[in-house]
Amino acid sequence: MIGLERRVLLRHYLDQGLSKAAIAELLGINRRTISRWIAAGELDRDLEEPPRYKARPPVPKKLDPYKATIRKRLEDYPALSAVRLLEEIRAAGYTGGYSQLRDYVRQVRPRPPEEPLVRFETPPAKQAQVDFAEFRLPWGKRYALLVVLGYSRHMWVGFYEKQDMRTLFAGLEAAFRFFGGVPEELLFDQMKAVITRDDRLSGGRLVTNEEFLRFAAHWGFRPRACRPGRAKTKGKVERPIRYLRENFVYGRTFVGDADLAQQLERWLERANQRIHQTTKEQPLERFLRDEQHRLRPLAERPYRSLVLLPQKEPRARPLRRTSSVVPRIAVERRPLAVYAAVAGGAR
Repeated sequence: MIGLERRVLLRHYLDQGLSKAAIAELLGINRRTISRWIAAGELDRDLEEPPRYKARPPVPKKLDPYKATIRKRLEDYPALSAVRLLEEIRAAGYTGGYSQLRDYVRQVRPRPPEEPLVRFETPPAKQAQVDFAEFRLPWGKRYALLVVLGYSRHMWVGFYEKQDMRTLFAGLEAAFRFFGGVPEELLFDQMKAVITRDDRLSGGRLVTNEEFLRFAAHWGFRPRACRPGRAKTKGKVERPIRYLRENFVYGRTFVGDADLAQQLERWLERANQRIHQTTKEQPLERFLRDEQHRLRPLAERPYRSLVLLPQKEPRARPLRRTSSVVPRIAVERRPLAVYAAVAGGAR
């Protein structure tokens, strides 16, 4: 293929009337090469046009005679491994390597059709989804409890030091007060504070923690649990967890729990007023219009557990005296003979 620079020079020399032999000597090439370029139309092609390359003929591979067999085996048994297929075609006479077989299997292995994602929407005040998320902050580990109303996507978040039943009770009560009411049901993952045992996959039943059932009865909601391995069921709270990580925690600096809570309050106000990608509405607007008045009323008082011991109030430490005033007593020093005379006179 003639290069762009040589093509320009060749055109120039031909326009100057030089012979092919003279041009060949100037360019350092054979005269027949110039004749071949001219016959191929290289000089008539636009200088800005990219060069045209002919496709190389396919190189035969040792795997070619066995490709039909491989495709048929994968059609019948899509999960066959490349190692297993290598054993089979080697028994049939294949002498090539494993890598070209592995690459070919990746190209032709049938892919199962993706299960269509059916979005499960709930009516207003029907359901809220609940989950914990772990965060590592400079002063220690903290757990974010998220409660998201299924219809409006109105969200409440709180950070806690522990991920236990006491924290769950405190967080849910704070979320109910934030919403101004209680949804009909709460959907949880396999949370130990809620689910004692889940035997539904083996035909059994779901066993819910009795203390949590008393808490649910006090506030008037029904607890539900996702089936194991069905994370998509809780997508309305799983996606906000990622949103919390990427949009709130990541790239921000916090100096302690109080600062974390203050920044979270401001962020949560903005988050509930953004346009949600699914509903195309602001969660707060959708909540106030359609959902808040349908929530169940709040309980008259917080739940008092008969199982969880009340938290011990920190003992007041005695104040350390930073400056104690000790009176100085002036003692008059006298010779021992004086004390002896005084003692003798007292007898």
